[in-house]
Amino acid sequence: MWDNPGMVSVQHSVANTDGETPFDEVLADGLPPAAREVLARAVEWARACYGERQLSSGEGVWEHALGMALIAVSLRLDLDARVAALLFAVHEFDAKAQERIEEDFGPLTGKLAEGLRRLNRLQITSRTETGTPADLRAQTEVLRKMVLALAEDIRVVLLRLASRVQTLRHFTLHKECTNLDIARESMDLYAPLANRLGVWQLKWELEDLAFRFLEPETYKKIAKQLDERRVEREAFIAASIERLKHDVAAIGVKAEVYGRPKHIFSIWNKMRKKNVDFDQVYDVRALRVLVDKEQDCYAVLGLVHELWEPIEQEFDDYIRKPKGNNYQSLHTAVRTADGRAMEVQIRTNDMHRHAEMGVAAHWRYKEGAKDGGSDYDEKISLLRQLLSWRDEVTDGAVWEEHTKAAALDDTVYVVTPQGRVIDLAAGATPIDFAYRLHTDIGHRCRGARVDGQMVPLDTPLKSGQKVEIVVAKQGGPSRDWLNPQLGYLVTSNARAKVRRWFVQQDEDETMVQGRAIVTKELQRGGMTQANQDDLASRLGFKDPQSFYLAVGRGDISGRQIHNAVLPEAPPVVEPELIIRESKKPSSEDKVLVVGVGRLLTQLARCCKPVPPDPIQGFVTRGRGVSIHRTDCSSFQNIARHHPERIVAATWGSSSAATKAHADVYPVDISLEAHDRPGLLRDVSDVFTRDKINVIGVNTVSKSGRAFMRFTIEVSGTEPVQRVIQQIGEVKGVVSASRA
Repeated sequence: MWDNPGMVSVQHSVANTDGETPFDEVLADGLPPAAREVLARAVEWARACYGERQLSSGEGVWEHALGMALIAVSLRLDLDARVAALLFAVHEFDAKAQERIEEDFGPLTGKLAEGLRRLNRLQITSRTETGTPADLRAQTEVLRKMVLALAEDIRVVLLRLASRVQTLRHFTLHKECTNLDIARESMDLYAPLANRLGVWQLKWELEDLAFRFLEPETYKKIAKQLDERRVEREAFIAASIERLKHDVAAIGVKAEVYGRPKHIFSIWNKMRKKNVDFDQVYDVRALRVLVDKEQDCYAVLGLVHELWEPIEQEFDDYIRKPKGNNYQSLHTAVRTADGRAMEVQIRTNDMHRHAEMGVAAHWRYKEGAKDGGSDYDEKISLLRQLLSWRDEVTDGAVWEEHTKAAALDDTVYVVTPQGRVIDLAAGATPIDFAYRLHTDIGHRCRGARVDGQMVPLDTPLKSGQKVEIVVAKQGGPSRDWLNPQLGYLVTSNARAKVRRWFVQQDEDETMVQGRAIVTKELQRGGMTQANQDDLASRLGFKDPQSFYLAVGRGDISGRQIHNAVLPEAPPVVEPELIIRESKKPSSEDKVLVVGVGRLLTQLARCCKPVPPDPIQGFVTRGRGVSIHRTDCSSFQNIARHHPERIVAATWGSSSAATKAHADVYPVDISLEAHDRPGLLRDVSDVFTRDKINVIGVNTVSKSGRAFMRFTIEVSGTEPVQRVIQQIGEVKGVVSASRA
């Protein structure tokens, strides 16, 4: 895939290195002589520990470790990073591996090995037919944020990229990818990450190898087209190189000119984005020019445009305006003598080093340097900005970037046993994690393993930890979880779910009590055959559960239940009600039934009407006329079934003598309030101030809420409205209304 036979890929193949090759010398390339002894010890331990063990991909663990270390060499990473690559999996086979690494190779190497172990757990949730694209994008974004949260050292991220490249190389060597999720994850997560870090040599390889397995037919087609014209293209590139070298030397500029490598994914991407054929893609034929100084870049650019005709709108000056990952280069496309296009990239050697290795090209580590601390911290800050996944960073966006980076300190990212990443508020505990997975898992949570070790349920979780919840077959949460002093719960969502569980338990108990009351009332009235579902519907409830809950709370009386069941009783023949011309009612009458004089009446207990409430009468069997408020739900249900027994009614007038001793009527007032000491006293003071007689009180406290019902005596509705308004102003009262 290179047009210049003299250029060699940075890829090292384990297959090309037999067992007699001194790996220490290769791994120590670019390091001081003292590093060889350290690397030799790391190699000896790794080979003995891994043996013939294999990864889930089918690759040998030792082969994978060596491949990672060789990629680290190509990136010019330091001794700590190379040792960490060799020992990337020793934790899986040696319980005391971390202690030994820190003791034998130092705390910095130990920190790298631990960070790499955490990042190696990451994987996108298995893509099944039930997974939606939105779910997968969301999980990928959480993975990116987790990488950022764990990126305390750039070398950890670079080693993770090296690990993924080595996995794809193994699949390529065996011409089979056993898990396409790995290829998708490489394309969606790791290639963009390498791009943001500017490590182009890994970016292109990740994209090409992943594309090879995701789109095998397209990959083969483009590769075949490249191979078919390889001889012609190489001859053209060789001639162009010689011509450009000669003219560049003539203007006194020292330059290296060679053919740029071809990346199949890049070619396909440009064909797709620009909707062009293979022959119209500019970088199928491409040159790269490396010079010493920035000013030489523009001198060579002018020369290129003199030799060949530039193509309009195909010029990019990334030197004056670098990309978000600090990539710098001049890109131009020209039309050659045969009419076809060619791309030319011009950059300095320093720019090229950064383009190929990104942050790895100029990263400096503390390593005990006295003045390296602030510089190191600044580069960590730069890394976090690079990983913020912004394609363009403008001056106006700098503050937003710093804000986003700071917000990461308020989030931890932990991994499920299946490899799914969960984001939680900082300080979150295993119980918070359990409720985030599923409400039922939270309710039945009884223990937790963090990185394989049992921990208390109030343990704060840290980013990168693997968390497994131990659940009981049945049961619910503990009330201690709601105590903020004990620190079991941090997230408001988990707290709300625990509170809801206890409210539901109280409601279930109240519902059971309500069902028992209904059954008892029906037995007492000899109506055990009554359909309780129909009974609930007649009383205005959508389902029996709501009906039982209302009865258990005291919102529905036994009389209402009896009245609602009456229509189901067997019909009896009653004497015809004769309607006579109405007479002027006596001044002593309280209720006047229109068309009937001196008829026995009684006020219904279900709605307790009070003048001047709109009222109507219902002719009962043997008990005269029951007077209801017209908005009474019980009365409305009965009226629908027996409209012929409904009679009009109105309030009678009182004589002057009676007005001195006005008639009083019982009225129920219900209220709901936040329970507190002195609440009943404060509400009672309202009745005392208005000189209202209270003849009954019922109060219940549940889950911090107080439910009260007062029966008072009033002569009309005016004092009722006034006292309800005053009760509503009492501290803690949520609602107050006439029952």
